[in-house]
Order: sequence, then C-alpha cells, then structure tokens
Amino acid sequence: MNDDLPALAARIDRTNELLTRMLAEVAKTPSTHAIFVDAGYLYAAAGRLVAGTEDRRAFDLDAEGLIEALIDRARSIFADSRLLRVYWYDGARRRIHTSEQQSIAELPDVKVRLGNLNANNQQKGVDSLIRTDLESLARHRAISDAALLGGDEDLVSAVEAAQGYGARVHLWGIEAPEGRNQAEPLLWEVDSQRTLDLDFFKPYVSRRTAPAYEGTGANRPTREAVRFVGAQVAAKWLAARGRDSLAELLPGHPYLPGSVDQDLLVEAEGILQYSLRGQADLRRALRDGFWEHVQTQY
Repeated sequence: MNDDLPALAARIDRTNELLTRMLAEVAKTPSTHAIFVDAGYLYAAAGRLVAGTEDRRAFDLDAEGLIEALIDRARSIFADSRLLRVYWYDGARRRIHTSEQQSIAELPDVKVRLGNLNANNQQKGVDSLIRTDLESLARHRAISDAALLGGDEDLVSAVEAAQGYGARVHLWGIEAPEGRNQAEPLLWEVDSQRTLDLDFFKPYVSRRTAPAYEGTGANRPTREAVRFVGAQVAAKWLAARGRDSLAELLPGHPYLPGSVDQDLLVEAEGILQYSLRGQADLRRALRDGFWEHVQTQY
C-alpha cells in the first residue's frame, strides 16, 4: 500500500496544477455585461420627459444615437467589462417588424425581440422575453452584469431569475417629471439603481415637426456624400483638436461617445443642410466616413 502513496501524491499534485491553471484562466477572463431595454417603458417615459407626451406618433426617437449613448454609459460604469450586446424589447402586430424596428435590428451588437401588440397598442409577452433572456444568459455565465432599462413590476421575476445564477442586475430608470415611473418592488429587488435625466435624452427625442432644413429644397444626400462629410468633419476635428484627443476614441470603435456623436451629427447636418435624424443608413455612413479618416491617420 505504501507503494501507492507516491502515485497518489503525483495525482494530487497534477490535480492541483490543473486547478491552479483553471483559476488563472478564470481570473484573466473579462467580465461581460449586457443592456436590456424595455422599449415600451423607454418611449413612454422619455416621451413624457422630453416631449410632454407618451404618444409615439407625436415625437421622434433617434434610437441609434440613444443606443450608442447607452453603450457609452455602460462602458463608463462597467469599466473592466466587455459588452455582449444590447437587447431591445418592443411590441409589434403579429410580431412583424416595423421599418423602425428593422433599422434597429440591423445595428451592430443589437438584438431586437418582439412581443405582440394588441388592439389597444399594449405590449404583450415582452416581460416574459426579458426573463427568458436574462435567466438563460445568467445560467450559462454569459454575463456577470445586466443593465435593465425598465419599470414594470412584472420584471421582478426576471431579476430574481438572473440573480439566482449569480448575475448582478442594475436598474436604469428615466427621470419622471413628477412622481415615479418604476414599480417599488422592482426597485427593492435590483442590485443598484441609476436614473438617466433630461439632459441625457434631449439629443435623442424631439417633437415631430416639419423636417429640419425643409425650406432649402435639398434632396436626400447619397450615402457616399454623407460618408465624405463624415471624413471632412474628422479632418477638421483632427486639425482643431489634435491627434491625441482623437486617438482616445480608437479603443471604442465602432462606437463614439454620445457627446462626440451628437457634435458630429449637428456639424454634418449644417454642412449638408439636411436632417439626418431618424435615418439610420445615413447616420451609419456618416460614422463610417469619420472612422475611416481617423483610422488612416494612426
């Protein structure tokens, strides 16, 4: 039996070595976060805050710009974590994408999930979709943190399910002009809470009026024309702000910080004399042109 001791000791040493390697690999693996957006809550609360109405038909939402701002905010909060993706939950009749929802679905790192929309324009099945995704991602250790933008009490079970598998859930809310727009049981259940204020949403929500620059008679520019303007703005910024300031943007590619993205949009619209709000393909062309010029300089 004593002859077996060296072999047993060798196996124990080998097992300890494997465990040490495994723990070292786990330590090197970056944490991962995802953003979950209840679009029904977003439209209602942001519309009320900025445009004074919850009626989607009465205001425009720059979903692409807002999503990038949310990603940028998450990057600053979860500094040592990587983004898995943004989940966008909305309702649609017979679960058929609207043109706006299709544009959102085409954005990089965004997954659109659709529940039903009933005759009263009420979402059905969205909360269960959020729970399914939150629980599945937490169970498979795909995320360590979840930023949840919503307010419905029915989301409590989704939070509990994700937390049961070790994920932390951070509730993001939208400033309410008066009272509260998130259920108290949901506030009690989450790991942390943050409120996004009026200044955060102002660049992305506007009352629906005549298109900007309508009186100029300008035709819709081509993607190549907008791409060229993006490069033109990048060259101007490079000359004015210096290489170091633009080099700081490179680690965030293909995303721009919200404030930079809005400055780019406003400057480009001034050059084009045409509004790019709500036109996802032209907004992407603008950013593509900006990034192409910046990357050629480094």
